[in-house]
Amino acid sequence: MKYEANNFINRELSWIDFNKRVLLTGMEKDYKVLDKIKFFSIFSNNLDEFFMVRVASLKAQVEAGIRKKSIDGHTPKEQLKKINKEVKKLTILQEKYFNNELNDELKNEGIFIKKYCELNQNQKNWCDSYFLSSIFPLLTPLVVDPAHPFPFISNLSLNLAALINDGEESKNQFVRIKIPTKNIGRFILIPNEIIETEDEREHFFITVEDLIGNNINALFNGMECLNYSFFRVTRDADLELKELEADDLLLAVEQSLQKRRLGGDVVRLEVNENIPQNILKLLIESIAIPEEYIYFCKSLLGLDDLNYLLKINREDLKENLLIGDTHPLLKSLDSSKDKNFNSIFSILRKQSILLHHPYDLFKTSVEEFINKAADDPLVLAIKITLYRVSKDSPIIEALMRAAENGKEVMTLVELKARFDEDNNIQWAKQLEQAGIHVVYGIIGFKTHTKIALVVRKEKRRLRNYFHIGTGNYNSNTSRYYTDIGFLSTDPDISSDLIELFNYLSGFSKQKAYQKLLVSPTSLRKKFIFLINREIENIEEGKKGEIIAKMNSLVDPEIIQLLYLASQKGVKIHLIIRGICCLYPQRENLSENIKVTSIIGHFLEHSRIFWFYNNNNPEVFIGSADWMRRNLDRRIEAVTPIEDLKLKSQLYDLLQTYIYDNYYSWIMNKDGIYEKKERDSNSNRSQIDLIKRLKK
Repeated sequence: MKYEANNFINRELSWIDFNKRVLLTGMEKDYKVLDKIKFFSIFSNNLDEFFMVRVASLKAQVEAGIRKKSIDGHTPKEQLKKINKEVKKLTILQEKYFNNELNDELKNEGIFIKKYCELNQNQKNWCDSYFLSSIFPLLTPLVVDPAHPFPFISNLSLNLAALINDGEESKNQFVRIKIPTKNIGRFILIPNEIIETEDEREHFFITVEDLIGNNINALFNGMECLNYSFFRVTRDADLELKELEADDLLLAVEQSLQKRRLGGDVVRLEVNENIPQNILKLLIESIAIPEEYIYFCKSLLGLDDLNYLLKINREDLKENLLIGDTHPLLKSLDSSKDKNFNSIFSILRKQSILLHHPYDLFKTSVEEFINKAADDPLVLAIKITLYRVSKDSPIIEALMRAAENGKEVMTLVELKARFDEDNNIQWAKQLEQAGIHVVYGIIGFKTHTKIALVVRKEKRRLRNYFHIGTGNYNSNTSRYYTDIGFLSTDPDISSDLIELFNYLSGFSKQKAYQKLLVSPTSLRKKFIFLINREIENIEEGKKGEIIAKMNSLVDPEIIQLLYLASQKGVKIHLIIRGICCLYPQRENLSENIKVTSIIGHFLEHSRIFWFYNNNNPEVFIGSADWMRRNLDRRIEAVTPIEDLKLKSQLYDLLQTYIYDNYYSWIMNKDGIYEKKERDSNSNRSQIDLIKRLKK
């Protein structure tokens, strides 16, 4: 199919625009200061991952001489040029705000990031003593000379580069020191008694690199430090994994991780704005990086480390986000003293339950479901897919306990979940040691679906209970990500899940399912059918409407079909947090399409798809975005929600997001996002949902 380049927004630039919205949210006056710090840290961490994966991929294409254009008509080289231009504008904006307004706000609230030169002698003495006792032993200066080549600079590490004069030979030497931020933290808290303040609400910090820089001569006894500066590198961190050639996928991923730790090519060099030219020249020559990938920073390097400040015990400076409550239908499980194992199962036999995290507590719903299954003597088997799991996962503990209790437990652990590979490898090994059957999915596909199945023996027959969600089985992120979960015993969907798990474990070639939409077999076809049906209804003089909420919209076939639906008269509202490659509101193209992005305290992660269907709505939730990778290169599961009451709940939720004029950004016809005007009666989707919960 041929696509018109002018009808598509560049994927990478759309992502940068999303990250810009994160940054601008952190600059809004309505947010508390530590919440602003959180958004600034997220912005920087997002950028790190973007360079490690997306920029690295484009840079590799350029070096390989690839000139194939993206769907919006840009070569890899053209995309890199635009990326660097836009990112540099944003980092300058971030630094300026951090150095001025945000720093002033921190000071006003009693949080000070002091420079060594600002301290009095007593404070300097304490810092120097701390340096000698707690930092000095960790430092290893590495000299660069003919006998000592330039050392390897690890990915995202903070480093000090210095020119040292050897007094005996009057010879200048280049020295590199890695700053041990992981061992001692980025910000060192100076005790209040040293600052001479009795206000426990006040906190005084000095950065570890500032302290090292001002004690640098202690490292070079008998020599003189002529000048020094700090730098940070970002490397290509995408795994090259040849699954088809791997005899052991676990071993193959472990070996690939070792290569990542060694690091790929440098894709970004961050340096202080005032870095001495002789040091900069040595870095450029040694790292071999083009000038366009050098970022001159006017603030601290690596502002993602601002998340250290979130540990400050000042609850008045951040929004209380621990707001969840037990789902109303599960409240009896909390209050009941009866340890009857079948309580949650008896509830699900009567009705299905729709969960909305973090408003509905993950702990008292999904964790309760798995925990009860692990301990219930009537449960015979548990099957679950694990994509990203918290390090101290109650779900994992329950699965191990279930195996100890003699149940058949099967887990699919996705070893290729980016940046969680190491964590998942460790879990896979522990699960296998506990006697659990661990599988790694289908060769060539990531398993991204979030499904759990419990098989229970009841009255001489087996009954299946299941959970299908939009988010990971991760207890930590469940408190900050908005996700939808579906608990039910629907026999058709249960049957589909049994087939899907058999497919994932390699015992089935199943391609057709009764109700479940599964990629890469049926998901794309079904979404195309559903959109086309709205078009047909319009052509027959009926109403056509689509509401879809997701993380990203990239797939060109779906976008082209949405354009056609708009031109036919179908009303379409897209609620897309991140990347959106579609232009809305364009005359004769997308006049009937509106695009909203919600950026708030919680990360909007749920995927909901609603189709009017001639006043008989079909509604779906699941793990897939409308991206090529989700529709064609991943194992995803999207389930219909057929209960009228639950469908109504999802529609009301979508309307809450549509009418939001506080957290929402609206994309105009030029692809530019604008914030809605706020007033005293603003509709605040996330806050309004919290209020409903409290009622």
